[in-house]
Amino acid sequence: QVQLVESGGGLVQAGGSLRLSCAASERTFSSYTMGWFRQAPGKAREFVAVITWSDAGTYYSDSVKGRFTISRDNAKNTVYLQMNSLKPEDTANYYCAARFGLVISLRVADYRSWGQGTQVTVSS
Repeated sequence: QVQLVESGGGLVQAGGSLRLSCAASERTFSSYTMGWFRQAPGKAREFVAVITWSDAGTYYSDSVKGRFTISRDNAKNTVYLQMNSLKPEDTANYYCAARFGLVISLRVADYRSWGQGTQVTVSS
């Protein structure tokens, strides 16, 4: 399995921005589809964004579309989530996940490797 370590979370006011990073241990990182998910207290983990190995395919949840951007740097084995115009409802623990192959999936169950999460808190 791929080892994933997220960073970049924190406390920000509504309307502000944060950039999350996820560093992967896998040398064949470029063979993995990478996703970001989030989980708020008392709620199920939900899909946020996903990117294929070549950056040719990205997909976002409706709640973040137009505000968040997922990208990756295969040379650095890192995937990013740029979050702009943050809202209090974006408050959650954000997780990076890896899925071997080129097929995009929005399902939590399809990802076998997960990071430990990074907390994002947006104050109103």
